[in-house]
Amino acid sequence: MRIPSGPGPESFQAFFEALDAPAALCDPTLRLLAVNEAFHRFCADHHVTVEDVARTLSTVGVPVDNSSCDVELPFAGKPGAVVTLSRRGDVVAVRARNDPELARNRLVVAERALLEQARTEGVLLDLGRSVAEAGGEEELVAAVARGVKELFPARSFCIRITDSRTGGLTSLYAEGRLKEGAHEPLVLLQRAVEKLNLGRAALPPGRVTVLGEVPLLFVGSTHGVSAPLVASGQLFGAINMEYPEGLDADVQHDERVLLQLASQVAVAVKNAKLIDELTFVRKYLEDLLEKANALILVANRDKQVVVFNQALSALTGFRKEDVLGKDIFWLVPESEHLRLSQVIAAAIRGESVNSFETRLLSCEGHEVRVSFATSSMLAHHGEVEGVIAIGQDITVVKELEKRIIHAEKLASIGQLAASVVHEINNPMTAVATYADALLQRSRTTPGANPADQEKLRKILESSHRILRFTRDLVSYARPAQDRPERVQLNAVVDMAVGFCEHVVGQARVSVHREYSELPPLSAVRANLVQVFVNLITNACHAMPPGGSVVLSTRREGQEAVVSVRDTGTGIDPKHLQRIFEPFFTTKPEGKGTGLGLSICQGIVENHGGRLTVESTVGAGTTFSVRLPLPVE
Repeated sequence: MRIPSGPGPESFQAFFEALDAPAALCDPTLRLLAVNEAFHRFCADHHVTVEDVARTLSTVGVPVDNSSCDVELPFAGKPGAVVTLSRRGDVVAVRARNDPELARNRLVVAERALLEQARTEGVLLDLGRSVAEAGGEEELVAAVARGVKELFPARSFCIRITDSRTGGLTSLYAEGRLKEGAHEPLVLLQRAVEKLNLGRAALPPGRVTVLGEVPLLFVGSTHGVSAPLVASGQLFGAINMEYPEGLDADVQHDERVLLQLASQVAVAVKNAKLIDELTFVRKYLEDLLEKANALILVANRDKQVVVFNQALSALTGFRKEDVLGKDIFWLVPESEHLRLSQVIAAAIRGESVNSFETRLLSCEGHEVRVSFATSSMLAHHGEVEGVIAIGQDITVVKELEKRIIHAEKLASIGQLAASVVHEINNPMTAVATYADALLQRSRTTPGANPADQEKLRKILESSHRILRFTRDLVSYARPAQDRPERVQLNAVVDMAVGFCEHVVGQARVSVHREYSELPPLSAVRANLVQVFVNLITNACHAMPPGGSVVLSTRREGQEAVVSVRDTGTGIDPKHLQRIFEPFFTTKPEGKGTGLGLSICQGIVENHGGRLTVESTVGAGTTFSVRLPLPVE
């Protein structure tokens, strides 16, 4: 401190020369500028010259500003000497030690060094345990931050973890006030990169920069040190530590410890990222199996189920938790056990099986048909440890096959029926012709019996009815050409009633018509007849003897509405949303295919209309067909 009225430079020069302790002054390059008399005696005691000391000083490191360090000066063939270097700005003071002081200080320094080393090793050991137990990157960074604060108190520091491939920042922890935008890009010290053999070409451009000096990150810092986090030639981030003004610390020692800590942390970060990647891949594969649009079942060598995905749960109704760990044979009927055993044995032998069809039990007690392709599941050492089966639900396919066979039978019967109708038409035409001739003769014959005329008239009406029915039946059975024509909706409904006379009589129900006058509309006649035949037949099947079917037609705006109402038992609400699904039926086996309403809905929608249903349990059901009318 310069005092305005204090001594001048000459007094300081006299004080410097009068010191008993060997002292010298150097510039920042450690070139000797001045020495006192005691320093000359010190050199003489060590049998060296001032020039020898000057040459030796030029080989040691310069302390940073406002810091001190002890340096041992080796002399060729002569005992070395210890001097203390203290830097203040551009002046470096050199103070030599005498032997008693040196011995005492060396003991103190050695003791302090041992204590500091023990403390450092203890902190590093605890840090190693903490990072090893960290459950993720966030916990790991928190553990490292605790270790840095314990090793380097009163310093500002910043921990940055980056992606080794992209250089993107994944975690950041800072203790102190960061300068705005200072945390990116990541700046590495050139000599540290060279020492760690970190290839600069592999560093992501724009994310990582290599410089001869790392810029300060914190507000109020005077200098700092940094250490990159490098493991297996990959960069995982960096730790920067900086010193506030006035903090006295051994920077070189801090840098060595920080580098040691960084190497330990880098390995931990690499392992944590590998664990995260493995966890992600495992979770991804589990989700892929779980949510795949296929039936996936995996069993181990003990035939215990270890994978049972969502598709299987949806198909069988069993929850995954209910099936995992159970014997695979628990899922199939007893009649399928032998075939399944053969497939599993083949998989254990390393053989694959394609298109293995079997049945699975459901939680509701019914069976579903499935087809699986099986293969062996290998362990990492190549031994078969289980079987994996990937398949699909073929219940609908099998049902369709049955329906196709049934349709082919119906087609054959239809062709036979057409032949039978042709054979019936010939004699019935003769019957109608002869009955008409006899009736005309009876009417012109005087004294003819009126009762005979009535009988002839009934024969004629019945024969014409049979001829009309057979003609309509052949027309209905003939494949529709999907060519719309102008039809009268009331007449179409009447034709459907005519086809259902046998069903109505067998069910012992009555049919009531409530028709309104409707304009003709454009439609495929045979298809609409099929719709109303199906609805009337379903209504008859839904009622006990004595019930009634009410057929009504009306106009609502630009729509023609045909309602088929029955007085039956109604439809259970839980089934009401599914009655238009293909193959869904509540009728007993052999009494229905479950296709009728689905086909009807398709026909009505193809005509631009809608098929709706309203039902009350115990009160009956009403199906309404709404068809668009032509614009007038």
